[in-house]
Amino acid sequence: MMPWVDPWGTSIPPDYAKLMREFGIRPFEDVLPRIPKPHHLMRRRVIFGHRDFERVLDRILENQPYAVMTGLMPSGGMHMGHKLVIDQLIWYQRTGAEIFLCVADMEAFSARGVPYEKSRKIAIEEYLANYEALGLDLEKCNVYFQSKSPVVQALAYSLARKVNFSEVRAIYGFSGETRLSHLYYPMIDVADILHPQLETFGGPRPTVVPVGIDQDPHLRLARDVAAKFHGEYGFLPPSSTYHRLMRSLDGKKMSSSNPKSAIFLTDSPSVVAEKIKNAFTGGRPTAREQREVGGRPDECVVYELCVYHLLTDDDDLLEFRRKCESGEVICGECKQRVIELMDKFLKSLGHKRKSARSKVQRVLGRMEF
Repeated sequence: MMPWVDPWGTSIPPDYAKLMREFGIRPFEDVLPRIPKPHHLMRRRVIFGHRDFERVLDRILENQPYAVMTGLMPSGGMHMGHKLVIDQLIWYQRTGAEIFLCVADMEAFSARGVPYEKSRKIAIEEYLANYEALGLDLEKCNVYFQSKSPVVQALAYSLARKVNFSEVRAIYGFSGETRLSHLYYPMIDVADILHPQLETFGGPRPTVVPVGIDQDPHLRLARDVAAKFHGEYGFLPPSSTYHRLMRSLDGKKMSSSNPKSAIFLTDSPSVVAEKIKNAFTGGRPTAREQREVGGRPDECVVYELCVYHLLTDDDDLLEFRRKCESGEVICGECKQRVIELMDKFLKSLGHKRKSARSKVQRVLGRMEF
């Protein structure tokens, strides 16, 4: 039996290679040599897998239209794990993609019980302001709220007529205890993924969805549905890329509902410093032993922050790694450097966030609430 991957779960997959084999995900490194100026997350194999990315890459190389679709679930604060997708969106936007950004307030209500008004506030203050501050041009994106999109809701209802319960249960593992709202939501997500190909938005075209592996059930269902409706809508199967999930500061999975597990983009310097000082590392039991045999960066969440976010220059990262593995530096020294890097990043982001709010309000002004 194939393992289920739970898009609403709280665990990190123990074996990415097994999931790739089971679900037909191909190694991203196969397409990497063709990508002009790849993002550091691509170069470092943080983005490790894909489905049909060649279709999107051809459009990039030919300077032809394509779309990128992603969503945010406004159930809590935005943390460094969420930043992974935004970094990719910024790269795609610079290559000419049209970005579709969904505020998944219906999912927040269904999966987390977050009221719509509260999720709207979280989306604006925690996510959209940070997206703009990080460098994503929201005025060039198609931003919408699920609960306020009649196009997405109508498409979900239409597509549902060719999807039966046994198919959904096989993908998501639903049981007799599953709430009806949980059963309905996957079709909303499928409509989110496929609606950029409607004639209203330019017609069928390659669309890529960058996700963590935990979101793959939505992509598998969307691809199945696209095939069923190819004759009616002309849908192309959506492409997807998969990135590794950032571990929490205690080595597990980051979660907005657990403030101690992650560094949030609005954390104060003192809070960040305390979190990093207490973070899980790959250090040895004693400083003496670490000086003698070196640390284990691949087990260290502090090093992971550098890989994913803080050291975008590959030479700087390799030197950081060398010093750890050689024992030239010990965990306390590494943590202090990462605290300084994080403090610099968050202070700069905070200033940009203040100026980004006016643009966010202009984007929201185009919507109806």
